[in-house]
Amino acid sequence: MKKLFLAASLIALFCPLALAAQSRFDGTWKVEKQQPSKKPYIFLLQNGTFTCKNCVPVWSVPADGQDHKISGDPYSDAQNVKVISEHELTIVSKKNGKTVTTRKLSISPDGKTMKIEFSDSSESNSAPVTGSGTLTRASAGPAGSQLVSGSWLLGALTQSDNGVTFTLKVAGDTVTMSTPTGQSYSAKLGGPDAPYKGDAGTTSVSVKRVGANTIEETDKRDGKAVLVSTMTVDGDGKTMAIVNNELLSGRIFHDTAMKQ
Repeated sequence: MKKLFLAASLIALFCPLALAAQSRFDGTWKVEKQQPSKKPYIFLLQNGTFTCKNCVPVWSVPADGQDHKISGDPYSDAQNVKVISEHELTIVSKKNGKTVTTRKLSISPDGKTMKIEFSDSSESNSAPVTGSGTLTRASAGPAGSQLVSGSWLLGALTQSDNGVTFTLKVAGDTVTMSTPTGQSYSAKLGGPDAPYKGDAGTTSVSVKRVGANTIEETDKRDGKAVLVSTMTVDGDGKTMAIVNNELLSGRIFHDTAMKQ
């Protein structure tokens, strides 16, 4: 679910044109509008076990309020699911014994909507990213399962500024990116993969221009592409459209960022 909230992952934008054109991309940007993916999130809570059925990786643990090991997730190695009531539960993700993400899931009395409140430090080297989101039920769970079970579509999502802000600088053909949560890189347009720092799930990055005002960035984990972002800046250099394609989950998000 981590990527559901994502929290996460804002990408650099730049252009190898004349100096005047480059300056449109330099500065601090903030995502102010987010259009979530139309692919639902699927949960199952049945017979005392909670399963995040289309998380990457899929994981399943007893919902007993205890830590249980999982594998294959670079951001966490244990999950703790506690059922408070039929309408409420908490999920705590940990890595090396340290809490990295907390989520509180609250389902409406009619079972049609769900609010998620979160605090996420799995990608942060400073203050955690906090926020909340609202999901709408797309389908019910199987007979005998608890209310959280079924498929859900993410709607409105809000995040603290440190989760939606990033800074860019272009010098020649070298682009630098940094975020308040500690991610950074320097990469050459059309060049080889460059190290991506501060993100356990992203080890390298490559960037290329695909249009006068459009750049494609590919984030990789151990050489395998995990995210492709297409970024387009408008003519006045104040608005940036970002399409994030999460290759592992199959989700596509559309964001709009404004220069600060």
